[in-house]
Amino acid sequence: MIEIGEKAADFCLPNQDNVEMCLRDLKGKWIVLYFYPRDNTPGCTTEACEFTEAAPDFSSLDAIVLGVSADSTKKHRNFIEKHKLGITLLSDESTDMMQKYGVWQLKKNYGKEYMGIVRSTFIIAPEGIVREKWEKVRVKGHVKAVKEKLEKLKN
Repeated sequence: MIEIGEKAADFCLPNQDNVEMCLRDLKGKWIVLYFYPRDNTPGCTTEACEFTEAAPDFSSLDAIVLGVSADSTKKHRNFIEKHKLGITLLSDESTDMMQKYGVWQLKKNYGKEYMGIVRSTFIIAPEGIVREKWEKVRVKGHVKAVKEKLEKLKN
């Protein structure tokens, strides 16, 4: 997994509108990059709705919020419309980016092992360096913790 102080792994992925977004295009901005397992599941919906609710706060901190999962751009578009989300969702169907960030890991559920996304969040500074990360995120209170950390990092 990418560590605090390391350069953020480069990426270019399509968003919910099939528009490619690249890390290089976001230079100069703070980025809250969060990885989540799947659109329209309870925890992922709660997290996306809370990030949407806090979007104006992140915007005032000159930060953009990007959610990433292996869902298709079409699924992302439906998820955004269904829940009136105001954040950008990136589609990493190949899992290449998730592997670069170290969030595509072996998981266990009911005795079965499979590869999946470990819910994680990274704060990337304007110069492209990871300044904070959370692994195995619990959704409750997470968005607030991310916002508070970003405020501290900016001061």
